[in-house]
Amino acid sequence: MPSRDSIKHRLDWLTITLYAACVLFGWLNVYAAVYNPETHTSIFDFATNSGKQLIWMGTTVLLIIAILVIDYRFYDTFAFFIYGFVVFLLIAVLFLGSDIKGSHSWFKFGGFQLQPAEFAKMATTMALARYLSSPGVNLTKFKDQVNVGIIVAIPAILILVSNETGSTLVFAAFLIVLYREGLPGVYPLIVVVSAILFVLALTVPAGYIFIGIAAVAVVVILNLPRYAKHLTNYLLIGGVALAMMGLVLGTSFFFNNVLQPHQQSRIKVLFDPYADYRGAGWNVIQSKIAIGSGGVFGKGFLQGTQTKFDFVPEQSTDFIFCTVGEEHGFFGSLIVVGLLLSLMLRLAYLAEKQRSRFARVYGYGVASILFFHFLVNLGMTIGLMPVIGIPLPFFSYGGSSLWSFSILLFIFLKLDAHRSQILSRA
Repeated sequence: MPSRDSIKHRLDWLTITLYAACVLFGWLNVYAAVYNPETHTSIFDFATNSGKQLIWMGTTVLLIIAILVIDYRFYDTFAFFIYGFVVFLLIAVLFLGSDIKGSHSWFKFGGFQLQPAEFAKMATTMALARYLSSPGVNLTKFKDQVNVGIIVAIPAILILVSNETGSTLVFAAFLIVLYREGLPGVYPLIVVVSAILFVLALTVPAGYIFIGIAAVAVVVILNLPRYAKHLTNYLLIGGVALAMMGLVLGTSFFFNNVLQPHQQSRIKVLFDPYADYRGAGWNVIQSKIAIGSGGVFGKGFLQGTQTKFDFVPEQSTDFIFCTVGEEHGFFGSLIVVGLLLSLMLRLAYLAEKQRSRFARVYGYGVASILFFHFLVNLGMTIGLMPVIGIPLPFFSYGGSSLWSFSILLFIFLKLDAHRSQILSRA
């Protein structure tokens, strides 16, 4: 068993430095988002979000220490147990949880709340890594494809039932990991094509889409190699075309009968924010105004007018990036983007260096989840994606998200610190 000092020296301090920079910069912007120029509230005031975030940061340090002290073999050995426990919490919150902002997914403890959905990402990543590292598992086999689908689907469905659509969509990030580990490319292709058809079905008359699908099918058939021109392939192409048309027809039903009114509104304002500028479009419009008004160098720390006068709801959580844009401008935004991208690229680099499949899958899972949050959150704030309530990793206010992201990250750093020992056991 290596000494604590040896573990300390094996930790990837570049990743830790990037992480610390994100957390500290995020904390400053949480303070800026809730700052009241009339009262001049202190950043250390525990009655404000910045003070509460400081408490969460302190407890996060304790969690990190615990993660680094625990034997690295614990995470592999008890992966399925952790996954099962989190699934239990997701079920329990449906009956014992509290409603917050339309979501029945929170446990309340006095003035603090805890959201099990945030920890489901870590548990699912760990369970996938454990399953894929089992002998004989091959993602080209249909049986293994079904099994990983079940592992991902169980927490995703439970989170969706609790009315946390945004957290549910995060589970799409696992497609990146699974594709890296051998999942046939047809599955990510199906997801991408389905998303494109969904958007088209909401913006273009169905008849035009059908004509386009039929035209593509004809072109594909005409350009098939001579050896592939037989009835089976013709029927396959025709079946795919009909399935795509069915998806287009089903989109209208899904949009009008499955999605809730507020979710419908969020999608509608994606195409035209001013269609409901006092309602669903308000956040996006004000966020874009805040970011645009920051210019190149920003208005200065605590000087953002959109921020100070509370024009943007949820500015310390889901819309924290517009605080960065307004007060620190283009260069400040570039620094935030650079920090997060550097962190994710570093994680991908470390994941690729792992000789244990468990550690590699887990590392790519961490990077994929962070990337999905990063992409969607920034897309929300600039009006390129619908508002679905996804925090910006390490920046947005919230104890559950800070804990979950930090636990997710430092478990991987613990595994990476023992890379040579894991190799010796392989």
